[in-house]
Amino acid sequence: MIERHAKRRILRGLAEAPAVALLGPRQVGKTTLARDIAADVPDCLYLDLENPGDAARLADPMRYLDAQVGQLVILDEIQRMPGLFQVLRGQIDSRRRQGWRTGQFLLLGAASDALLRQSAESLAGRIIYDELPGLTVLEVGLGSAQQRLWVRGGFPDTFNAKSDVVSARWRFNFIRTYLERDIPQFGVRVPAPTLRRLWTMLGHYQGGLLNASELARSLAVSMPAVTRYIDLLVDLMLVRRLPPYFVNVGKRLVKAPKVYIRDSGVLHSLLGLRTHDDLLSHPVVGASWEGFSIENLLAAAPFGTDAYFYRTRAGAEIDLLLLLPNRELWAIEVKRSATPRIGKGFALAAEDVRATERFVVHSGDDSFPLNANTLAIPLAALMERLAAMD
Repeated sequence: MIERHAKRRILRGLAEAPAVALLGPRQVGKTTLARDIAADVPDCLYLDLENPGDAARLADPMRYLDAQVGQLVILDEIQRMPGLFQVLRGQIDSRRRQGWRTGQFLLLGAASDALLRQSAESLAGRIIYDELPGLTVLEVGLGSAQQRLWVRGGFPDTFNAKSDVVSARWRFNFIRTYLERDIPQFGVRVPAPTLRRLWTMLGHYQGGLLNASELARSLAVSMPAVTRYIDLLVDLMLVRRLPPYFVNVGKRLVKAPKVYIRDSGVLHSLLGLRTHDDLLSHPVVGASWEGFSIENLLAAAPFGTDAYFYRTRAGAEIDLLLLLPNRELWAIEVKRSATPRIGKGFALAAEDVRATERFVVHSGDDSFPLNANTLAIPLAALMERLAAMD
């Protein structure tokens, strides 16, 4: 089993707060990680709320959970029983009065606006949120493993598939299941063919500015509907909207967000790409590597990091700006080349925002200075720098 770096964060959260919510899309490995944590925690109870037997135990949740005082209770698929959030508030407060202040509940759920809103209203000040991304470069290794991760994506089952064909089939079924079963379970009534077309169109937009009105015209739906559909994909952690960074520099700045399919393997499946050769011959290759790099960097970044991009109307641009918890501002350019150069636009943009550090992430193996202010660095090496700060 691949050791997930998020395990340390979850254990730290349980040592600091009564409840931790671990959010992520289906099949990303939340249950596997929770069971791994349960194996290390004495007196731990795991309940899968998709299992009728486990759900039946919570027919009278107050009485049942009263009997579990002293145990870490893991509740998987928590969105299945939204009424539990209010119960958990009472449980946490009762246990606090008994002197048990931390490590009471680990909640697992597919990220959604509804889930976050329910827990925020009921458990404010009692819960820490964490996100489980797909597998990362630091978890799977370099060389052929990194290439396979880029092509297949970070869902464990697709990464570990015995062939590219099996991996592609898994992702095809994953996309179909989300569209036909999972999304309707959140109470959202979106025609599956429409949402699939939108998801695919966003793949063609990978790394580009989001133009909701253009998407609405192409789909023959209203712009509010497109915005609502994209909000759903963002809530489910399938799409990332990277916001622009605003600073008063006396220049006209781009205000639209950039959009990415978060998992590179899902992106490639939406575009019909199965192999590394397929990817290299497709126009999306550069944008795919950019999105893959950004997701890996954000997975490694310390808790509390904010992410942006920066672009002026004149063309000065930074692919990724990280505002770290210590208030340092890192400007990061992503290049697929192993011999990168500094673009004039990046240099100007880094001056605009007064970046603390400047990096050009490349696909090679070595770090080297590009000038007095900018370091060319492999993806994994920059991830290690970020991880060391957490």
